[in-house]
Order: sequence, then C-alpha cells, then structure tokens
Amino acid sequence: MDSSILVTGGAGFIGTHTVVQLLNQGFKVTIIDNLDNSVEEAVHRVRELVGCELSRNLQFHLGDIRNQQDLEKLFSQTKFDAVVHFAGLKAVGESVAHPFRYFDNNLIGSITLYKVMAKYNCKKLVFSSSATVYGQPKKIPCVEDFELKAMNPYGRTKLFLEEIARDIHNADGEWKIILLRYFNPVGAHESGKLGEDPIGIPNNLMPYIQQVAVGRLPELNVYGHDYPTKDGSAIRDYIHVMDLADGHVAALKKLFTKQDIGCFACNLGTGRGTSVLEMVTAFEKASGKKIPIKLCPRRAGDATEVYASTDKAAKELNWKAKYGIEEMCRDQWNWARQNPWGYQKPPTKKGG
Repeated sequence: MDSSILVTGGAGFIGTHTVVQLLNQGFKVTIIDNLDNSVEEAVHRVRELVGCELSRNLQFHLGDIRNQQDLEKLFSQTKFDAVVHFAGLKAVGESVAHPFRYFDNNLIGSITLYKVMAKYNCKKLVFSSSATVYGQPKKIPCVEDFELKAMNPYGRTKLFLEEIARDIHNADGEWKIILLRYFNPVGAHESGKLGEDPIGIPNNLMPYIQQVAVGRLPELNVYGHDYPTKDGSAIRDYIHVMDLADGHVAALKKLFTKQDIGCFACNLGTGRGTSVLEMVTAFEKASGKKIPIKLCPRRAGDATEVYASTDKAAKELNWKAKYGIEEMCRDQWNWARQNPWGYQKPPTKKGG
C-alpha cells in the first residue's frame, strides 16, 4: 500500500502500536498529536522498532486538532488518502468532573478535523469509538445494532461522534467511515519497547496492576466485589493492543478496496469475558509478583459484565483477535519490567 494516512493522537497507547503495523504494511504515516497524554519518546521508539528504511515513511507533527491552522498546514502539504482518528481524552471519572474538557477535546476537535478533511477531499475515516456507547447493556454479548446509551460524558462524546459521522455520510455519500468500538485494550508490543504510560494515577486495570508490580503503587483497588459473577468482581472483554492495531489496518484496507461502505460500526474485542480477579491472577502468574489488593465499593456507572459479539468484525473486516489473557499479561509485564517508569526517567531520590 502506497497510501498516505494521517493518524491523529498517534503518539498515544493505541496510536503508536497501530502506526507500527501501518508502517510494516507499507503505508506512509503522518502523526499529529498535542502530547496531552503522551510523549514524543514513544514516536522515537516506533522508529526504532520499524528500522531506518520504514521510518522514512513516518512524519511527526506537534499540533492540536482543535486548531484548524495546525490541520490546514498538514493537509495543504500532503495529500492524505485516509485518516485514523484516535485523538481525544478517555478517562470516565475525569469526564464526569470536567465535562467541558471532553466536549472541547473530543467533540470540537473532531468536528474541526472533519471540516478540514471535507475541504481537502479526504473522505475515508477510521474512528476510534468505544464499548462505553453500550452503557449498561440489557444482554450480552454486545451486538452492534443494540440500542446505544452512554452513561458518562466521555461515553456520550463517543456516541455523539458516531452520530455526527452518520450525518456526514448521509449528507455526502462519498464519505466512507468505519467506527471501531474497542472493548478493554491491554498488553504491549512484544519487544517491550512500546506500552501504555498513563500520566498520573492510572484509570484502567492493567496499567494499575503493572504499577503495583513494579513498586510504584502500594496496592490495587478492586472496585466492586459483590457483583453477581463467579468471583464477585466485574467482567470485561480485554483485548491485546496488537490485535486492536491489526483491526485498524483491516478497517483501512476495507476502505481502500470496497466501494459502497457507507458508515458502519464494528466491535473490536475477543468475545470472551474475564473477571478483574482472574486478570490479577493471570498477571501474578506472568510476572511472578504478588499483587496486594484492596476490595473497594462498586463505582457508580460500572456495568457488571460486558463483552463483545465479534461476528461482524470477522465478516466485514476479516479480522479476529489472536491473543489470550496469558499473552496480554506476558507482554504487559515485559513492557513494565523494561520500563518501570514508562517512557519517563525514574524520579531522583531526594537527599544524599
């Protein structure tokens, strides 16, 4: 593929892993990222991983999709064939406390991006959506045509952006849009050079477990231990980030090879539920570390059990998750062991 792809938020966790796979498949990639929740070091690691030859096909631009001038500059210099749109904020709790930040980043940023794409006649889009659009599903697995009902501002921004994408396509049939609803991305690149490196206290289970394992945090808070599940903890569909990255490559290839795509949504998950405590046990096995846990009350808005129906992704994208929780934990621990402080340098100890 000689196509030129713009990846917004490409320095982030899922972005970097996807960029590696795109470069390996022969795509030319331009990243725009404001480094709000990521670091440029991650992009240097991508270059290292793919080697000199392929890194010639990668450009990095520090910029913000809310700033139309930043986007105009890129689109006027390069003819993009498609956009993979990751850029956005993603913490549920923070979105409840600071909804305006989420409306500004996720909604206004995306609308600005779509306007510039239309202006420069770039009408192929893979959008990073989320299983949060299902809210508390009445039944499982979650199927793409379920009623959508997000339960927090973050989820609602994803839901609104899906609706906006449908409206854009209805107004102009030249648009081809695939909305990818991720379940719970975990793991890391098998080399241990790329992984998740959240700023501040992690919001998601696996980076939290990892920081306990390397001694950065004293214990893991498990929210909810009285759910009606086999061990009382909530059940989620965890998916290896490399499977997720391959899902984006599959979606892009579909945009380039099929004419009448329209705008449709696809789940990216494994189709299997794993409880929080099962995940802890699997990580302990992979790392050889005991993870101290503290049982806490349930969090408002957390569903008991959520996992994906993956039939549509298999049929439409010819994609299926390859990795199980053993590989997810193995790769997550490999990244943590090599990078206990993520992409940052360890803090210097005070005093002599």
